[in-house]
Amino acid sequence: MDLRIETPLALLLLLPLAVYFGWTLWQQRNQLKKSQRIVFAIRLASVILLVFAICSPYLLLPVKEEQVVFLIDRSASVKEAEDQAVAFIEDSLQSKKDSHLVGIYSFAETLQTESILSPETEHVPKLSQLENAGETNIARAIQLATGIVDLDKATRVVLLTDGLETKGDVKEQLTKLTDSSISIDVVPLSKTVSSDVSIQSFTTPQVAYAGEQQQLTTEIEATAATEAELFLYENDQLILSEMLQLQEGSNVYTFRHTGNAEGLVKYEALVQVDEDAIIENNKLTSVTMVHSSPRLLIVSDREDGSPIASAIGSSIQYDVIPSSELPNSLSSFLNYNAIIFDNIPGHLVGEEKMGIIEQAVKNFGVGFMMVGGENSFGLGGYFKSPIEAMLPVEMEVKGKQQMPSLGLVIVLDRSGSMMGPKIELAKEAAARSVELLRDGDTLGFIAFDDRPWEVIETMPLKDKEEAVDTILSIAPGGGTEIYASLELAYENLADLSLQRKHIILLTDGQSYSAGSYEDLIGEGKENNITLSTIAIGSDADAALLEELSEWGSGRFYSVLDETTIPSILSRETAMISRTYIEDNPFYPTIYNAEGWNALFEEGVPQMNAYIGTTAKQTATVIAESEKEDPVLAEWQYGLGRTIAFTSDSTGAWTGDWARWEEWPTFWQTAISRMLPAYNEIAYDIRLDGEGSFIITDPTSQAAFLDIAVVDELGEELAIQVEPISANKVRTAVEADPGLVFFRITNGDGSVYQAGQTIPYSKEYKLLPPNDPLLTQIAERAGGAYLTQPEEAFREFTAKSAERQSITIWLVLASMLLFFIDITIRRFGWSFLQKGKGPKKLEDKSSPEETNVGQLLKEMKKK
Repeated sequence: MDLRIETPLALLLLLPLAVYFGWTLWQQRNQLKKSQRIVFAIRLASVILLVFAICSPYLLLPVKEEQVVFLIDRSASVKEAEDQAVAFIEDSLQSKKDSHLVGIYSFAETLQTESILSPETEHVPKLSQLENAGETNIARAIQLATGIVDLDKATRVVLLTDGLETKGDVKEQLTKLTDSSISIDVVPLSKTVSSDVSIQSFTTPQVAYAGEQQQLTTEIEATAATEAELFLYENDQLILSEMLQLQEGSNVYTFRHTGNAEGLVKYEALVQVDEDAIIENNKLTSVTMVHSSPRLLIVSDREDGSPIASAIGSSIQYDVIPSSELPNSLSSFLNYNAIIFDNIPGHLVGEEKMGIIEQAVKNFGVGFMMVGGENSFGLGGYFKSPIEAMLPVEMEVKGKQQMPSLGLVIVLDRSGSMMGPKIELAKEAAARSVELLRDGDTLGFIAFDDRPWEVIETMPLKDKEEAVDTILSIAPGGGTEIYASLELAYENLADLSLQRKHIILLTDGQSYSAGSYEDLIGEGKENNITLSTIAIGSDADAALLEELSEWGSGRFYSVLDETTIPSILSRETAMISRTYIEDNPFYPTIYNAEGWNALFEEGVPQMNAYIGTTAKQTATVIAESEKEDPVLAEWQYGLGRTIAFTSDSTGAWTGDWARWEEWPTFWQTAISRMLPAYNEIAYDIRLDGEGSFIITDPTSQAAFLDIAVVDELGEELAIQVEPISANKVRTAVEADPGLVFFRITNGDGSVYQAGQTIPYSKEYKLLPPNDPLLTQIAERAGGAYLTQPEEAFREFTAKSAERQSITIWLVLASMLLFFIDITIRRFGWSFLQKGKGPKKLEDKSSPEETNVGQLLKEMKKK
């Protein structure tokens, strides 16, 4: 037990007290009686106790228990050393005492528990699955571990690692442990690698021109002489395969390549060998901006090709692809300067690809145009999709038409197999359908598993928001039984007096039923009820569902990509709830608009039909119909310009436009309006550590740049921009290793784009353990560099102690003495003596009191 004080400076208060009480005692030294001296001493003791209480004194009471925490590094750089770490801990536990509390934790980028801190830990448990082993953050592991332990007990952290940290700074964390009861021992881990080949760097020109011979340089590191095969790819297409004889150490190879690809061109280097310890370091990518003439992507599902391609001729380079061949990566779309959807339905595109196209338009200035037809705009199911967000028109037709009365019942499979993205996207799709309905339209919603659940009763729609919330709250579970739910939907619509009655059935399973679907649907057709079906996934009974849709005079959709479900339901709802196609011949009204004026100087031809839409508030309408519906409109969406042409490209709807001598010029004008205006300033972007880039602006206006970074999937990444100087900024990017795209916009609105590679983590580099850092950790944290397992449970230098404050007891003692002092001064010693009996009072009375008593007795006798 040890007595300590927290505020020793408060003891200085004793000096003036000593002077005061000493001087008082000296002045009254011959006048104080014995009782007064006792009172003086009580008062002095009370004040001294109060001063000591101000000092915050406490007792350190010994604690027998001690804590040992094992931290196992399980990052990729020590993956093969996991058994080594487990064996070390298992052997060390043989030296554990009953007073030891032991906890076992593992870490890579973050910490996870293997065995909680307990006196009962005798063996190492089977280590749990670890996610994201591509980073090592020792500082965070120590921080979290020290938050778990009891700081009043002596603690030893045993850190088993190679010391190769890729995130955080353990030295900063060690500073926070100064003067604590926590010490850190280190156990070095290392993996034995016999053979490894890695690509250290891969560089291509930052900017090149079409037809120019480019130099592709790769540096390959080998631990031993070996034969390897190098593959080079251009936009995922193999352009070179060559066998190389690698020497031990660094090997540099340069290849010359004349490519046909233009725009942002992705190059990739991949090396393969028979025996390789780390495969994650065998690939790197690079990006080159290849300037050339504009390049257009036309998406058309017509077997005879798109009429747009015929109209523009050879004046512009273009590719025509069907919707099924739309790419999945942003880099592929960035090969083009503009994209045209020629009568493409949304469900053949999917929301994921729509989102990538939106990013290409918004952040990289790619132009986009949608051309009408029976599968486009509202009839294409684009309501509330990323495509609608970037177009200058809304898919909904607002307040200009006499709409038919409508009854819609959605029958949704909520069985257990729908769990996950399928049910969530199906609910989102149903919610979009509700939003397309008018107040007063009849809506019903039936969710089924092994029996039907009437979630929304079939009746006129009064509150869209409430209906949407109800649909989105459905949870999956149960089996699959279709017939009873479909029968309920038909019963609910049968007797309603509506112009259009429609059922949409969505399911991903199969169902046996004794009932006759054909009879049920046939009776429904007599009541003007139609049926469309959607088969979700390969397990659905597509044959049955297609047959049901044929019997029900509806449409059948086979869905393998769940992201297309919202577009399908939007399309279905639009087709039954609106008369979108306006097919009365008319002459469009032309408005003054930059870039289009010269085209219509000689007049405008007659047009036969178009798809009804509504122009957005800030859109520029170039041509509109007699009903004031937009036929041709454009606007700026982020860095890209988008155009909506609500008639078609074949001539069936455009009428005389397709025979107009300016027809090719119309398409060339539309394309030129979509092409981005790129900045001629070449910003230099260079990697500065993992996930950090230095951007140099030759105009010294770096602080005013607008910077966006997007990954291959079209996701905009979080960045932190830090100005360094007038012409430089540092941009930190939170992204996984791979390709990222920079979009830089300056004050005049022009854009510069470039691709950069975030290389694989240092975890996958072949490096020896960081012994200097491990030694520094042990020295600064009061630990040791362990070589023997039993050393983990050696005697603790710092002993455990529990702090017990005694301030309150000193204050109570001071108050007690203070009240005794007041009592004596107020009532005298006789008050304290009353309770002791007459005899004791008489014996203990003072001489003065005895003389007074005798005098009184004598006076009475007289």
